[in-house]
Amino acid sequence: MDIRVLEYFLAVAREQTISGAAMSLHMTQPPLSKQLMELERELGKQLFLRGKRRITLTKEGMLLRKRAEEIVSLVEKTKAEVSAPDEGISGDLYIGGGETEGMRLIVQTAQQVQRRYPAIRFHFSSGDGYDVTDRLDQGLIDFGTLIEPFDMGKYDYLRLPSPDTWGLLMRRDHPLARLTRIRPEDLPGVPLIASRQLEGEDGLSGWLGYGYEKLRVVATGNLVNTLVLAVEEGMGCLFTLDKLVDLSGSRSLCFRPLEPRLESWMYLAWKKYQVFTRAAEVFVRELKRGLSTAPT
Repeated sequence: MDIRVLEYFLAVAREQTISGAAMSLHMTQPPLSKQLMELERELGKQLFLRGKRRITLTKEGMLLRKRAEEIVSLVEKTKAEVSAPDEGISGDLYIGGGETEGMRLIVQTAQQVQRRYPAIRFHFSSGDGYDVTDRLDQGLIDFGTLIEPFDMGKYDYLRLPSPDTWGLLMRRDHPLARLTRIRPEDLPGVPLIASRQLEGEDGLSGWLGYGYEKLRVVATGNLVNTLVLAVEEGMGCLFTLDKLVDLSGSRSLCFRPLEPRLESWMYLAWKKYQVFTRAAEVFVRELKRGLSTAPT
């Protein structure tokens, strides 16, 4: 198996026909079909279901598609880094993280870097802690922002300024909206929504004073906007950070902080012993400069 064959496979998965894939690859159909059959023979698995009108992926084919996309992306990223011109500083930096206010300093730093080095390009992707660490570990992104609670032992990192405060996002007509603070004793029996990271890391156990399993968690997820919609529809109250959802124009939702106060810091992380490109070195240096002057 080589990169070229994986690119052929991805083209067929995308176009869903041999003819369409061959056209996009600027080649004829017979050699493409031969390469795909050899790939299936090499793996010992059927990757395609060949119908009259289109080709679909088997379960093994869908798995290969996911891995092939990651492999091809990593190869392209590596080629771009190695072939970067010697003169000046250029390149692509990939940053993953949650869509929180804490990303503002990251974006401000990116803007400052680009002013000095216009040939550096930034690529941002969103995801929760599990998504970010998975892509970090595979080398698909250079940096990731992680929010406590999380095991930082595998990474080097910089702590970003100003922690976020945990609380409950709820409808204004919810009974808990009459309170100014939410305490552990207010929660039993209340339908709750949580991020999958908060549930997976049991991040509330110390604050609750009792087992997380005693809460009535009706939904989890990593799509903030979808979870907010669930709150609007009355599905439950969402455990979230105070700056994650903009409520400035909302008449239907409100946020109530937890009591005792529970805060989480955000970190910019990267793999230990990572060899930085020159563009990454510039970015980290600029971020450290910004952190030295940021209010805490």
